[in-house]
Amino acid sequence: METKITRETALGLLQKYNQEAFHILHGLTVEGVMRYYARELGYGEDADFWGLCGLLHDVDFEKYPEEHCVKAPELLAEIEAEADLVHGVCSHGYGICSQVEPVHEMEKVLFAADELTGLIGAAARMRPSKSVMDMEVSSLKKKFKDKRFAAGCSRDTIREGAQRLGWELEKLFEQTILAMRECEAAVNREMEQLGLA
Repeated sequence: METKITRETALGLLQKYNQEAFHILHGLTVEGVMRYYARELGYGEDADFWGLCGLLHDVDFEKYPEEHCVKAPELLAEIEAEADLVHGVCSHGYGICSQVEPVHEMEKVLFAADELTGLIGAAARMRPSKSVMDMEVSSLKKKFKDKRFAAGCSRDTIREGAQRLGWELEKLFEQTILAMRECEAAVNREMEQLGLA
């Protein structure tokens, strides 16, 4: 999947519609996770495209929460985003706020990993290290089972995401923790550079 959009342009659009540090952090994290999955699943040549879909997946969420995934195509048109990218972004809200179904493997990964990165991030912030580097799958499983912990992260969506990929939940947990470990330092650095850390 080719894209003519530069990362600089994509980040500029994200920042135009998102001022909250948390939303920028989430976008950067999901970008890093998507790039990791692209390489792991044999789509290395599409890593930039997968990353951009991750970076921009919530572009409309902060300003237009009631129109999440519905307003996105209009905002993405500002940077002349390709139809594949628009479809990918909108598909992560399937069954929640979007009728666009995740079809491509990239879209299924985004659907599965989006909510999970939020849960892992919340769990990491509770740790003495404030990091995913020392997080184990077993401790994430406990947090997953505790419905009160990070209650906004939909367990049903995470389960459905794993099913769409044909994966056990444990595999999704393990791979997404590894993905977040890989990008954590770079994301933290960029947040500092953006003056948002």
